[in-house]
Amino acid sequence: MIHEVHEEVQSTMATALMSSNWTEKRGGIKVGTTPDGSVVDLHVLEHESIDAAIMTYGARLTSLRTPDRYGNMEDVILKYSILDSYLADRSCCLGAIVGRYANRIASRRLRAGDHTCLAVRSDRGNPLHGGNVGFDQQVWSARPLRSGVELALTSPDRDQGLAGNFTVRVRYTISASSLRIDSFCSTDPTAVVSLTNRTYFNLSGSSDSTILDDELSIAADSFTPVNSDLIPTGRLSPVEGKPFDFRSKAVIGDRLGDRHEQLEIAGGYDHNFALNGAAGEVRAVARLHCPASGRTLRVSTTEPGLQFYAGHLLDNRKYGKASEGHGRHAGLCLQTQHFPDSPNYPGFSSTELRPRYVARSTTIFEFSIDN
Repeated sequence: MIHEVHEEVQSTMATALMSSNWTEKRGGIKVGTTPDGSVVDLHVLEHESIDAAIMTYGARLTSLRTPDRYGNMEDVILKYSILDSYLADRSCCLGAIVGRYANRIASRRLRAGDHTCLAVRSDRGNPLHGGNVGFDQQVWSARPLRSGVELALTSPDRDQGLAGNFTVRVRYTISASSLRIDSFCSTDPTAVVSLTNRTYFNLSGSSDSTILDDELSIAADSFTPVNSDLIPTGRLSPVEGKPFDFRSKAVIGDRLGDRHEQLEIAGGYDHNFALNGAAGEVRAVARLHCPASGRTLRVSTTEPGLQFYAGHLLDNRKYGKASEGHGRHAGLCLQTQHFPDSPNYPGFSSTELRPRYVARSTTIFEFSIDN
């Protein structure tokens, strides 16, 4: 099981990261194979008060442990215990890198440079999270780094209907109290791109509890309303006076019952926030605090948007041979990203990537403890 491998090898893996023999362990720890026979590996990272495990299937974060106010090291993300469960769950994308275009695009047709693309439908007749076989369902190659791991994937032209021979590298690195994710994308010909990491956080350390009592703040004066297909309408709506105003910290569950059209359309919080500050520069954009454990998560990013999803569609569905699942509101996502459907709205930030350019993105998850 993935979490058992993590416990057994984390100290030896940490030693290997600092040794000259690390190249001999380049494959990481084998945790299984996909149906087509591709080997899936696990890479474990450790630092003073944080450790993480990254799996090559979906370039996904499968464990992230930090201490609570009493020093107890616990996982603060939703996960499964074996590879089979991840393979069986083709919708939640737990901990995965999602792309090549995260979130939703309206209709199939979009422009990328001089090319017209017919993207694969995957949700309500619209493309979602990269199509039917997105980056989250592929096995990435991995290269260990001194304080992390770099994963790489190549997506051919017209993969899932999208233009561009596309290459992506994602680096996970850790420091004393934070996990950093850097991505680098290139293409030929012109393509559209928006990657995100879809980790579900539960700072209590127990997925049996919900995130409804946690306190959240988001540095955003506006959000992008959606239609009945959860596609942005193309306009920005001020958060002031609405249950979407998280400029000051608010308890997540306090306003979920408010009678607001956008909450009713989405069934809860599942919306993109237009972040304050200059996109392209790393700045603090969100803060999540769990009073029960004392843990606080601060999110910083270069991205223009953040999708806050409160996990209301988690329904305890059982996946894989281990019959694993998570209940309603067992975790939440704070996905840093470009706005959904940006290719179809010139007023949104551009997601077009041209040849000979590299699209770079950084997101940092930093943890602290309130004693």
